[in-house]
Amino acid sequence: MNVRSKEEKRFELAGHIVMITLCFFAIMPFLLLIASSITDHDVVVREGYKFIPKEFSLEAYRYIFGEWAQIGHAYLITIIVTVSGTFLSIMITTMFAFGLNYTDIPGTKVLFIMCLFTMLFNGGIVATYYTYSNFIHIKNTIFALIVPGLMMGAFNVILVKNYIKNNIPGELIEAAEMDGAGPIYIFFKLIIPLSTPILATIGLMGAVMYWNDWTNGLYYITNSKLYSIQQLLNQMNSSIQYLISNANNLGNVDLSTLPSTTMRMAIAVVAILPILCTYPFFQKYFAKGITVGAVKG
Repeated sequence: MNVRSKEEKRFELAGHIVMITLCFFAIMPFLLLIASSITDHDVVVREGYKFIPKEFSLEAYRYIFGEWAQIGHAYLITIIVTVSGTFLSIMITTMFAFGLNYTDIPGTKVLFIMCLFTMLFNGGIVATYYTYSNFIHIKNTIFALIVPGLMMGAFNVILVKNYIKNNIPGELIEAAEMDGAGPIYIFFKLIIPLSTPILATIGLMGAVMYWNDWTNGLYYITNSKLYSIQQLLNQMNSSIQYLISNANNLGNVDLSTLPSTTMRMAIAVVAILPILCTYPFFQKYFAKGITVGAVKG
């Protein structure tokens, strides 16, 4: 018994060491990002990125608050897109998953196969672009930042379907049906309240996807008033690189007025801050939802 106990302790210690090491490497980029954003720009250019700022400076954040009209507007667009897109994604995913559990309805298996098919194949960028631009006409509208993300949730549908099947007793649903409850009442009064862990899981993944998304803006948005914070950051990076590369050919270009490297780091910090603050509150639901929703498929 003592030998086994020692082996278990050694295994547990080794596991903790491995996880602490992995966590350290995962956190390092964020620490470097924050440290770079509060370092003097000239020091960063001259000596490179360091975890401990050699010369402390908040000039990058002063620039952000000074240009908050543009950056704040992009921030507002990102918040609107994330909140509305996440809510709609949760509702569509949960409704679809709830319907797939009614296996006695004709066509359910066909719909499930079609859902699985989207995890393996898609129409490609060109076909998708023409569909959204020429047929659905969402280009240069805020829907261009929301709608494409709603159509890529097959994995989430499977998670929710398995969760409902394995964690909500079928007898409970049957009892509600015997009392005269319809599918809409069952969905909103039984399924939604009893599916908090899995809804928090797919909600967090959807929110992170919408918050970090810049490709939809790249494809469908040319109006600067609809730029999200990620697209604005990407646009600034592209513009700075172009001006620096072509400064000699562009004539009187004052590169000193361009947003600096530290300022871009500061915008990145501002961009990821809400996700970093939100994640700890959903972590327990995230772990439970993934574990329960992924088994017994």
